[in-house]
Amino acid sequence: MSTILRRAAGATRSVSCARALSSSAVARKDFVQDLYLREIKAYKPAPAAKDAHVGVVKSYSMPPTPKAPALPTDLASELSAYDASEPVQAADATAAPSAGQHATVSDGGAEAFLEACEATVHEEHH
Repeated sequence: MSTILRRAAGATRSVSCARALSSSAVARKDFVQDLYLREIKAYKPAPAAKDAHVGVVKSYSMPPTPKAPALPTDLASELSAYDASEPVQAADATAAPSAGQHATVSDGGAEAFLEACEATVHEEHH
């Protein structure tokens, strides 16, 4: 056991001696980092003028308060005029295709389209 301790103590001495005798590498400085840090520390921002915000920031003004909608004065006459008016139906607005033209289907899916195609074929044969 004592030989092991002596060897360990000797190894420690040799390591420490080796460190003491070894030539240390010259600490290399990072010139770019030093220059950057020096410039950052020396930077002084220009003081902002007191009226720098003029022309950039708009002054806030409250929007006008909305007015309540006014009810019609003669409600009975307007309701009777509405009841008397004729409703506009979508079927009246679209014109039926003429005999020489193909029928077009804009709504109704595939079945309605096939029926329109068959109707067009039968019209052409007659």
